[in-house]
Amino acid sequence: MRGFLASSIGVTCAVALALPLTPPATAAPVAPATGRATGTAGPDLPGSTQSLPLTPLATGPTADRTLGPAADQGVTRREVARFSMVGVVWDDPDTALHGEVQVRSRSTGTGTWSDWRDVETHNDDAADPDSAERATGRVRGATAPLWVGDSDAVEARVSAEPADRTEETARAVRPRAPLPEGLRLELVDPGDAPPDPASRAAGTPGAAESAEATEAAVANADLAPAGATEIPALGRTATERELVTLRGTELTDDQRAKPHIGDRPRIVTRRGWGADEKLRERKFVYTTTVKAAFVHHTATGNGYTCAQSASVIRGIYRYHVKSLRWRDIGYNFLIDKCGGIYEGRAGGVGKAVLGAHTLGFNSNSTGIAVLGSFGSAKPPAAAVTALARLTAWKLGLYGANPRGKTYLKSGGGNLYRKGKNVRLNVISGHRDGFATDCPGGQLYSRLGTTRTTAARYQGR
Repeated sequence: MRGFLASSIGVTCAVALALPLTPPATAAPVAPATGRATGTAGPDLPGSTQSLPLTPLATGPTADRTLGPAADQGVTRREVARFSMVGVVWDDPDTALHGEVQVRSRSTGTGTWSDWRDVETHNDDAADPDSAERATGRVRGATAPLWVGDSDAVEARVSAEPADRTEETARAVRPRAPLPEGLRLELVDPGDAPPDPASRAAGTPGAAESAEATEAAVANADLAPAGATEIPALGRTATERELVTLRGTELTDDQRAKPHIGDRPRIVTRRGWGADEKLRERKFVYTTTVKAAFVHHTATGNGYTCAQSASVIRGIYRYHVKSLRWRDIGYNFLIDKCGGIYEGRAGGVGKAVLGAHTLGFNSNSTGIAVLGSFGSAKPPAAAVTALARLTAWKLGLYGANPRGKTYLKSGGGNLYRKGKNVRLNVISGHRDGFATDCPGGQLYSRLGTTRTTAARYQGR
């Protein structure tokens, strides 16, 4: 994916408001290839991150010519602890990576090496300009993470693009643009999948509730502080029955009175996809309202199965928090290729949680990312339908019409100056607020249909 910037930087849907969590971490020691990295997470934390410094690649008569010139950096082929997701980070989030990032990995299942795979580069992964979070200096620049599946060996290369790309020098030997300082390859093991809620409920001795009631309780257990009361039965409409599943603190009286709220779709909570809550910052941050939804794709590739969706999300979560040093996963919601909807940033799915998804427009918006890459691949129909159902409900809670327009004030970015009131679609693509290809041309082309369908789900 390539952005619309003059520098042709590939800009993907990475989060834009990166609130730091911890001071810089050191690289994790590497365990044997059959184990997991040690030193990054304690024994009670699922998953791990290995951080490997990139070094100049060797050249000369005996060098592997596929690895590129000496100006390039990389990681030579090596065995590592098991991982499933990979990305590249660097020190300064204000520095763009002008070049190409490629990796290949060895499957633990077959023992074979993959072909070289492109990793999407971007530079919209920082707090809004002049924000207190940006001033801490902890946030890193980064590529998008790429899902490679269960692997135990890796090779990577970062090739700088020519500094002068004019037509006159097209055939000449041209100097390379400098690569960012502190390049590191991040290998993420998302950890084991959480137990299935239904199986866990069925195995609980003496459980008096029905399997359906128990699953509903598990799915919504972390939507409000302990002790919050359930919303009483509101009536007989489908919408009202769906709202009963939310906790009392999750909706205001005004929200419950909205005439156009789509039915609440089933949402897999953070507990459901196995979020390790010890990783994120404990506090929640909210904005005033939700006036718009920005649609993203994760650019993690399409080579995952629906059974792996929770693992992919856990990988993105760990990458955002441990590698990029954000306060939590950036997206408010995620949707997989089978139409599964997942809670993203913590704070309550019905609330106006401040996400980190669209640089300059994180306030008063919600960010929804579809797992995958949709520049050339068409998004599955199930994912597009889920997007319409989610936006019909979420936007309806705040009285927003999916087919309408709204104004958001820019916090600064590469399209709009800080303080400018920008007229946007209530359902917009990431590219509408930032110079990027995200959410990919194929998904972006479906947003018109999504707006119409979402409005219909709202009864408009």
